[in-house]
Amino acid sequence: MAIVEFQDVSRVYRNGEHEQWALDHVNLRLEEGKFIVVLGPSGAGKSTLLNLLGGLDSPTEGTILVGGKDISTLTPNELADYRASAVGFVFQSYNLIPTLTVVENVALVKEIAPNPLGSHDMLRAVGLEDHIHNFPSELSGGEQQRVSIARALAKNPQILLCDEPTGALDSETGVMVLKLLLSMARDMGKTIIIVTHNQNIAKMADVVVRVKNGKIRSCEEQAHPLAVEEVDW
Repeated sequence: MAIVEFQDVSRVYRNGEHEQWALDHVNLRLEEGKFIVVLGPSGAGKSTLLNLLGGLDSPTEGTILVGGKDISTLTPNELADYRASAVGFVFQSYNLIPTLTVVENVALVKEIAPNPLGSHDMLRAVGLEDHIHNFPSELSGGEQQRVSIARALAKNPQILLCDEPTGALDSETGVMVLKLLLSMARDMGKTIIIVTHNQNIAKMADVVVRVKNGKIRSCEEQAHPLAVEEVDW
């Protein structure tokens, strides 16, 4: 079942008479419960695609369907509700509140998500049950990223959107985070979409979407994606 469908979607930024086509008539169909990597160089349109899917931006033209619902015509208030319920975000920067403990950072989603999962359960899922009363400054970079993943999961979203989630991490910690994201797709049935320029991450994907100059160059399903341990980091 397709959970995401872009139909002839463009995003154009205008500055006076100058136009920049961040996405140029994109058509894309993604199935539910897959580990998907969107691959391409800087400026290719990867983050624009993610922002449109996450309801952080709206298309200049075209239709975006998520779970059969057209999000391209939603009002700002409706988009806020969509972001609260349907998608979780994991960024390269962890965006944790430094004055709150780990469990308090995760519990924040209860204020916005209609069907949140338990904060303690999500922290246990990411292996941080022993750190729930710590503050972000007391954690390593990898641990902070796992807190941000737990927070995103606690929203109980259909889709988890990840923008270079391992970009600021060392290799060992990055592998740990990728194992966690893979398990969410394989064991929890979440649709994980990672935007990256890292070719190694693409080797583990069920589906690899290649973007260049605002266009989808290919969208290919991989019959035998590699396990994290099989990738030469």
